[in-house]
Amino acid sequence: MYPTRPRSSLRTAVVWEVLHAALDRRAEELGRPVLDVLDTGGGTGNFAVPVARLGHRVTVVDPSPDALFALERRAAEAGVTGLVRALQGDTQNLADLVEPASVDAVLCHGVLEVVDDPAEALGQLTTGLRKGGLLSLLAANRNGAVLARAIAGHFTEARTALQDPAGHWGGNDPMPHRFTVDELRGLAEAAGLLVSSVHGVRIFADLVPGVLVDSEPGALEALLALEQAAAEQPAFHAVATQLHLLAELR
Repeated sequence: MYPTRPRSSLRTAVVWEVLHAALDRRAEELGRPVLDVLDTGGGTGNFAVPVARLGHRVTVVDPSPDALFALERRAAEAGVTGLVRALQGDTQNLADLVEPASVDAVLCHGVLEVVDDPAEALGQLTTGLRKGGLLSLLAANRNGAVLARAIAGHFTEARTALQDPAGHWGGNDPMPHRFTVDELRGLAEAAGLLVSSVHGVRIFADLVPGVLVDSEPGALEALLALEQAAAEQPAFHAVATQLHLLAELR
């Protein structure tokens, strides 16, 4: 089961497979089928609703009331309203919304790129984790952005992103931060987390023209299989659009 429709599953399949397996392992380790999961910045429930469909309780914290409204509608359509709680907020007021050491897993997908202080934000998130709890961290890859700008013909922007400490390619760049694998690993370790795996996400999906995927029978499935096969290989991490780290609280 993927959290999104087949075409867009190219963007989420790797993360979902890793997360699904990790939640299953954690539930087995704890000897209980239902986990408490915090999804920060989870918005419309792209991951929260599928996690709830596995039977887990999910709290989604997001600053957008419109996104949370869409989340509640999606949860209702999936029949998991009782397992999904929507709270308006962000990492800065997370301590007021989530009790310390109260959740078994935290999803931090697309959050560190937009906060003022990624290290502080990650520290706030891990405060909510129980010992041994899981962190699923998904963030934009600096090197992937350099490649994408270059392929698009924006060579000056590509060079700017390459040289900028935050991977920012210019004034019109909507993303304040991008990271390398080492930077994300360092942030996780500084927050008291032990990184267990790193995956490249959207290695090929953002580079292959959509017409090739849509027009060739079986192309979508083949590209998805390729993404999954390359995700764990460090050689491909440098060109991925996003990086996914799975870690646990020591």
